[in-house]
Amino acid sequence: MGFSSWRGTLGMVHPTLRPGSTEEFIRLAPEGIGVIPMFLNINRGTRDEFEAVFSGYEQLIKVCADAGCDLIHPSGAPPFMVQGLKREAEIVKGWEEKFGVPIFTSGQNHITALRALGAKTIVGATYFPGDINATFARYFQDAGFDVRSMTGIDVPFDRAQELSGEQVYGHIKKCFLKAGGGDAIYMLGSGWRVLEIVKLLEQDLQVPVLHPVPARVWEVQKRLHINEPRKGYGVLLETMPPLP
Repeated sequence: MGFSSWRGTLGMVHPTLRPGSTEEFIRLAPEGIGVIPMFLNINRGTRDEFEAVFSGYEQLIKVCADAGCDLIHPSGAPPFMVQGLKREAEIVKGWEEKFGVPIFTSGQNHITALRALGAKTIVGATYFPGDINATFARYFQDAGFDVRSMTGIDVPFDRAQELSGEQVYGHIKKCFLKAGGGDAIYMLGSGWRVLEIVKLLEQDLQVPVLHPVPARVWEVQKRLHINEPRKGYGVLLETMPPLP
C-alpha cells in the first residue's frame, strides 16, 4: 500500500482506547507527516495487564509494517518499563529485524529526549499510584539518570484524562520543590490532557519539562529528517536539539 504523506508515514500503536494523544500529536506535527493510529485495549493500568499485551503490540506493528510505514512507534511507557531497560531493547531489536522498519518505544523516546536536553537529574510525575512508580524510577536509573522522585497522583487509570491542568501543575510543582529540584521534569504517560502547563512549568521552575506528546513529535521529526520547531509546548520542541 502506498501513501501520499510526502514527509513520511508513522504507524503508532497505542496501548489504550483513550482518545487525546493522537489528536495532540497530529496538531503539533508538521504538515506532510502521515499517521496510522492503531489501538490496544488496556483499561485497568495494572502490572499484569502491561505484561500481557506484547502479542497484541506485535500484531499491530506487523499491520503497520505491511502497510508500508516508514517508522513505527509502539507508545505507552509502562508496558515496556515493567520489562526493564535491557529486555525492552531486546524486544524492539527483534521487531526491527523481523519487520524491517525502524521502531522506538515511549520509554526509549523519553530517555533520548532527556539526554538531548542534557538532563542528568530528573523529577518524575505520573498518574499511577503505588509501588509501580519505583519500577518507573528504576528504568531511568538503569539508563543513568539520578531520579530525585517519581510520584503519582492517586487517580483511577481510566480517569487520568480528567485531571485539570491546575491539579497537575500543583502536583508537579510540589514534587519538584520537595525533591530539591533537578535538571528536568518528566511527565510519564500520554493520558494527561494538560499540554498548556508545559511552558508555564518551565517558566516558573526554570527547567525543561518533558511531556510525552512533544517528545514524540520531536523524535519523529528527527527520524524522518525534518526540523520544524514549534513554540509554546516546551523547550525540546522549540529548540529541536539533535538526536544524541
